[in-house]
Amino acid sequence: MGFDYFYGFNSGETHQFYPVLFENTVPVEPQTTPEEGYHFTTDMVDRAIARMKLSKSVAPDKPFFMYFAPGAMHAPHHVTAEWRDKFKGKFDMGWEKYREIVYKNQLEMGIIPPGTKLTPRPDWVPAWDSLSAEQKTLYNALFENFAGFFAHTDHEVGRLLDAVKELPDADNTLVMYIVGDNGASSEGGPDGTLNEIKGLNGINTPIGDIIKNLDKLGGPESEPHYPVGWAWAGNTPFQWVKQVASHLGGSRNPMVVSWPAMIEHDDKPRDAFLHLVDVVPTILEAASIPMPDTVDGVDQKPLAGKSFLSSFSDASFQGRDEQYFEVLSNRSIYEDGWKANAQHTLPWRQDLAPGNWDKDHWELYNLDKDFLEANDLAAEMPDKLAAMKTKFDEAAEKYSVYPLDDRGAARLAIPKPPVPGAKEGSKTFTYFTGAIRIAEPAAPPMKNNSWTVNAAISTEGTKTNGVIMGFGGVAAGIVLYVKEGVPVFDYNYFEEHTVVKSSKALDSGEATVEVDFDYAGGGAGKGATITLKVNGETVGKGEMDATVGGRFGIDTFGIGEDSGQPVTNAYKAPFKFTGEIDKVTIEIK
Repeated sequence: MGFDYFYGFNSGETHQFYPVLFENTVPVEPQTTPEEGYHFTTDMVDRAIARMKLSKSVAPDKPFFMYFAPGAMHAPHHVTAEWRDKFKGKFDMGWEKYREIVYKNQLEMGIIPPGTKLTPRPDWVPAWDSLSAEQKTLYNALFENFAGFFAHTDHEVGRLLDAVKELPDADNTLVMYIVGDNGASSEGGPDGTLNEIKGLNGINTPIGDIIKNLDKLGGPESEPHYPVGWAWAGNTPFQWVKQVASHLGGSRNPMVVSWPAMIEHDDKPRDAFLHLVDVVPTILEAASIPMPDTVDGVDQKPLAGKSFLSSFSDASFQGRDEQYFEVLSNRSIYEDGWKANAQHTLPWRQDLAPGNWDKDHWELYNLDKDFLEANDLAAEMPDKLAAMKTKFDEAAEKYSVYPLDDRGAARLAIPKPPVPGAKEGSKTFTYFTGAIRIAEPAAPPMKNNSWTVNAAISTEGTKTNGVIMGFGGVAAGIVLYVKEGVPVFDYNYFEEHTVVKSSKALDSGEATVEVDFDYAGGGAGKGATITLKVNGETVGKGEMDATVGGRFGIDTFGIGEDSGQPVTNAYKAPFKFTGEIDKVTIEIK
């Protein structure tokens, strides 16, 4: 996409200990393991610094552009106990008191206007004092883990910024530090989780099961997320949370800009209304580079944003006149200080799709006088509200927001487009050794379907080990592997493993290993019967009451190894196959 070099992951999130990494377009694996201290953020900073220094070594006078977008602070929240333990007991005051402390700090630092009143606790967040001792212990442990992850990220980004300061032209280097991902997230649900993918599939975990596995918190076998109450607290002083794009708690993020050669430091925060789409136009103006009308003969759409370069020297810069927001039908429109909002869905209820958009309650706020959206003027000013709703409709039509879609987890079970590269209507897919790191949407549609996997292999009998086919990882997935010559199929249903093991080992020489997955049907996530065969002979059977209906997680599909996260702890990834794989054929029935 125009960069000279890429290192990182190509998804909304990644595992910090087992990241799905690409260097340019080639899948690569970390050079160290979690046991050896590997963490993706550290790796990313090391790579960024090395690349920046290489650039300045080869062409010292050539400007560089780096886009550094780590997996932090997005879930899963992964960090070592060393960092997590720094925050032991730091949040024992609970989320209401925490919000009050943060709110007072914000007032004292001038981050929020004087006289601003803190918005009250909503009914979807329980009072801290109403919680049991067990709940408090769990909720605080999850947030302490998040805080440790935060501190670790801050430390690592600090290393990158320190390296920038060592450059010969450091003062003339523009740094834009955009903090956050649309507000603190409530996707951990009411109790939090150690398996966020399970929650995203619309399945809740009983609190007792989470506490039972709390020793895994923050480590490679967990994919943790804190509970709803701490998300509300994390968005102090605003209402609501990430995905609720109707309110500022779900969309307003701080940004810090440094450019010592051009910007005189100012302790007072600037409060212009900006949007992410304004960043690129600002960079282009700062570098005196025009936006091209065409690229490689292709006409370019005009940029939606506007430069805010003049805000660097003008504290009175006002920013955008208007802007719309929409996520899962939570929607809002801003115009000249006024903001109209309609909250529609709950991010922690991925199984909820209410429809009934015409019944949504719209609110109206004057942000010039009401920084926190605390005083709803809808009843007092119905004409203004109606005009704002018309503005939203116009923007929604112009930018293809309509038709609205409020499905959460249900979106995951929607039949995917054809597998890339396959003929339309194909039901048979053939793979060879080396086909690894294939993204879940680009892999065969093995959820909510019956299928067979047929692997033509050569082995040395009991001396043979390794993965034939792996799909998914720690949160959920499937794997067919051989251990000491014995074929094994393992279906990881959110850490509940259905294992079908051959009754005997393979003989040396050529063999076919087949898994027949007979899906019960009747909707998404239903049960299945599993038959394991060797050379056409049944060697094992298994039954499942439920299967993954939406998404295995943040890992990938591959042949000949289980790269990234292991689907099971029965082996150590990548557990490459030591025999030979002629081909693996997957047939969707």
